[in-house]
Amino acid sequence: MERFPSEDLCRNPRLLSHCGKIISFDCKRDSATNESERSELIFRRLYYEPRDNTFLNAAEGAAVVSRKISAHVDISKCKCAMDVQKRVRTPCILVTKKSEKGESFQYSLLTLSSSNQLEPCIEFKLPYQMKDNVHILHGPTVLWSHDSSVFYTSLNAGGVRKIPIQISHCVFGELPIHKGQVFVLGLQSLSEQCLNSQASRPTLGYFVGDGQVFDGALILPHPYICITQSILVLKADTVDDALKCALVAATSNQQLVYFENGIVKDVCQLPFEQAEDIQLVNTGRNGSLFVIFFQQGNVCAVWQETFQIASRWSGVASIHADDFLGCGTDQMLLVFKDQEVGGLMKKFLITDLCGVSYSRGQDPEAPNTTPPQPENYLLTLQALESRLQSGLIVLQELQREARVKDRVLQQSVRVLTDVASEKETVLTPHEQEDLVALWDDDDDESNDETVDDKMQETPAVPSKPQIDKLWHRVTEDRMVVGVMLTTDTAVPVTSMSLSLLTETSQSSTPAVIQTQSQVFWLPAPCPSTQSSSSTFPEPAAKRSKQPFASNDLNTGRLAATAVTKLAPLLNSGCVKCRVMLHYVQKTDAFSFMSCPTPAVLHCGAVAVDIHNVFQPQLLKTPQLETDEVREDWLTLLAVLDRWIFRIDSPDYSLGDIDGWIQKRVGCKKIEATPQYLLLDPSRPSALILLHWHQITPFQGELTIHSSQLQMLQFLDSLLVFLPPSCLIQPVKGTRCQSTSQGFALALEKEVMSLRQCVSSLLSEENEKEGDEGSTGHEKGPEPGSAVGLQRCREVWQKDVERSSMRLSPLVDVGRYRKLLQSMCEVQMDGDLAALLDTQRTLLS
Repeated sequence: MERFPSEDLCRNPRLLSHCGKIISFDCKRDSATNESERSELIFRRLYYEPRDNTFLNAAEGAAVVSRKISAHVDISKCKCAMDVQKRVRTPCILVTKKSEKGESFQYSLLTLSSSNQLEPCIEFKLPYQMKDNVHILHGPTVLWSHDSSVFYTSLNAGGVRKIPIQISHCVFGELPIHKGQVFVLGLQSLSEQCLNSQASRPTLGYFVGDGQVFDGALILPHPYICITQSILVLKADTVDDALKCALVAATSNQQLVYFENGIVKDVCQLPFEQAEDIQLVNTGRNGSLFVIFFQQGNVCAVWQETFQIASRWSGVASIHADDFLGCGTDQMLLVFKDQEVGGLMKKFLITDLCGVSYSRGQDPEAPNTTPPQPENYLLTLQALESRLQSGLIVLQELQREARVKDRVLQQSVRVLTDVASEKETVLTPHEQEDLVALWDDDDDESNDETVDDKMQETPAVPSKPQIDKLWHRVTEDRMVVGVMLTTDTAVPVTSMSLSLLTETSQSSTPAVIQTQSQVFWLPAPCPSTQSSSSTFPEPAAKRSKQPFASNDLNTGRLAATAVTKLAPLLNSGCVKCRVMLHYVQKTDAFSFMSCPTPAVLHCGAVAVDIHNVFQPQLLKTPQLETDEVREDWLTLLAVLDRWIFRIDSPDYSLGDIDGWIQKRVGCKKIEATPQYLLLDPSRPSALILLHWHQITPFQGELTIHSSQLQMLQFLDSLLVFLPPSCLIQPVKGTRCQSTSQGFALALEKEVMSLRQCVSSLLSEENEKEGDEGSTGHEKGPEPGSAVGLQRCREVWQKDVERSSMRLSPLVDVGRYRKLLQSMCEVQMDGDLAALLDTQRTLLS
């Protein structure tokens, strides 16, 4: 935003910052013909070049604002504001055209587009000139005060409007929410007070967008209305129909005051008087700064975290906050006075008070700063640092496991050696922790042998899934039945589903109810204590192995749900339903060719009770970590539709989307499943579950569980927060298969492709070997004779040569190249599936 001292001439160039560039505006007269003279508004976009330490021209243009000789054209205001039609922040310029007699004033609000075109936005006419307290805010909306009244105009207003309340000591501002509420604060005028003359003048607030009057004390306390000179709202929310906001205000008492919900939280004494504007400078990891511009060209910077003065300057013409170096964080640009004629931006300072400092025309003895790093180097360094730390952690875990395994092997070899030599091995308790007992005491030797014999005679029978809990919910016209279970880590369980069987007195044969089943992965429960019957405890090598989280349905704790319509159950007179778990398991977990065996497990019965309506009270207390909260969460996942969107931002980083979601009205984090956020409206059908997965600083994946209308409304509000160049694309189809299953399918495809290619490549060689082998059944001489012995040697030699040829066969070069090309393509798909599975595992 641009600020100049009041004594500066209006014809001086006006400056503002936008997208890391400086834009200058100026009005001049241009003699178009001999008979007439026109006034033009000219602009220039300037960008900073660190190597030359100067601002260079990026673009320029002009627009005719008046063709009358008698018109006097000035620039009244310059500021960047949100354009609700284009949904981007746009430079706005308010131009005044004064008639020759000074009887009327024509105002034009122009916007500068991204294509460097000045476009007219709003035009209005006033019988007076706007002098002080003029603001350009969200919309864009122009607000000003005149004769103890407040006026405004915008595209939606359709002309100049006057707010319907009479207030004094006006304070203008806007709330940083998704629709940008522009507000006016002030004290109620004496003419509109209550009949009780002893009552104090209340603080009123007025929302320009919807015309709503509210209690202004929610933003600023009553005593601060009269002394506030400038405000900056940092954040705002509406919780339970009550406005909650945090802001800073500069007062006439030379104080910077921090307010939360209308209560003073901190105060900083300022070194100058008559504050005009407050800006926020985000320096990244080093924190944020409040920059206050004062009259007479004074500037002061205050740290947001400590609320202490960081630095001060004098003789400043304008102050701007933007990313002028293109490094991902903000810097301050101070343009100083005493610029030479035609020498715009010849005396300036760029700094963030954290090590970055570029100056020109300031101190000739100041050391030259080094050129900046490439663009977005901070984001690159952060990503590389994170990858390095995660790699070191994995390496340390692997080294620790390798050391434990080596120690276990050494101790095992020593014990076996002592046993073979009939020596007695004395082990310390610490060493016993690393060993597994291969046999027990003499008393239990016979029992162990019996058990071992049984294990050798009968194949291993996989254990059934263990049912932990059976529950159900009724939500609107559907019933959700769920089962929480634990599967055996050694037996893979796939194709899991639930079915419901009716249990009525009218029919002896139960009927299957049509349901829709889903399976969800749950966090693994805490490991149980060791059994005390073992001679030696479990070795450290086994205990230290990390249970990598996975989406595969082979290990850990699962939840299966079934959704069915409630009306058919009630119409059929069904009062109970049997819950059956269907799954497919293999008899041998390590045999890929074993035949899968379908299995059915009876989980119990649930009673159909329409009074057990789904009440999301537990989700309104997200600090609870109980099974009931998880059941509510699973119910929402089963009932709500799922939408997955890929968000790409090619030009700017996406920012803290997860933090923005949590700041929304009614947003809560479920502690039982902290990766999910809940937007809790009035009824369960309008609930929204959100899951944000940040892939890179410029790319992420958003999962929304809601109805289609709720999803569209949320995306509409998200577009306001995202950078303008963001691209949101829906992921084709929902992820019915997990990333681990996709990885397994990719490996299976790779193995099948390798087998087919090798088989086709060796088919000719096998045919040749088959022809040669067919001649090997001729009747030879007697084995006991010398000729027979020589013949046996020749046959044996041919078998050796044939075996070596089978191990190292000769194949066609062209077919071998095609094999390598096709296998590379298949392996690339497998590598991509492995990468996705690894990312999901680390995030689990």
